[in-house]
Amino acid sequence: MTYDDDNVFAKILRGELPCQKVYETDRVLAFMDVMPRGNGHVLVIPKTKARNLLDVEPNDLAELAKAVQIVGKAAKKALSADGLTIQQFNESAGGQVVFHIHFHVLPRFEGVALKPHTGQMEKPEVLEDFASKIRAALPAA
Repeated sequence: MTYDDDNVFAKILRGELPCQKVYETDRVLAFMDVMPRGNGHVLVIPKTKARNLLDVEPNDLAELAKAVQIVGKAAKKALSADGLTIQQFNESAGGQVVFHIHFHVLPRFEGVALKPHTGQMEKPEVLEDFASKIRAALPAA
C-alpha cells in the first residue's frame, strides 16, 4: 500500500486542517484527538510520510516513541491520571482508520472506562483546556 497524501493527519501537518497542539519538534507533532475516547486523549504522529509500524523508518519510530513518552508523562501529571493506555493500530484488519502512523495516548482513571469510538466530536474549548493543561506539564525545553 502507498501513503495517501490526502489523509487527515497529512492535512494537519500541512496546516490545511486545524488542531489543538500539545507538543511539537522538527520530527513529531502531538495534538488532541477531536473524537476522544477519554479526557486528555492525545495523538502523536511523525512529520514523515509513513502509513504505520510496518513501513515507518526506524529512526522516525524512535523519535515517535520518545514523544509518546514525553506526552504520556505530561498528560498523566496534568490530569492527575492513575495510569495511561497507549494504542497503535496497523492496517484495516488491525483497527487502523487513518493511514498515517500514530499513537493514541489516553490518560486513565480508576473505574472509568474508555468511551466507544462513536465519531462524536468534542467542543474545541474543551480540547484547548486539556491541551493547555498538558502543555503546562511538559518538561522545560
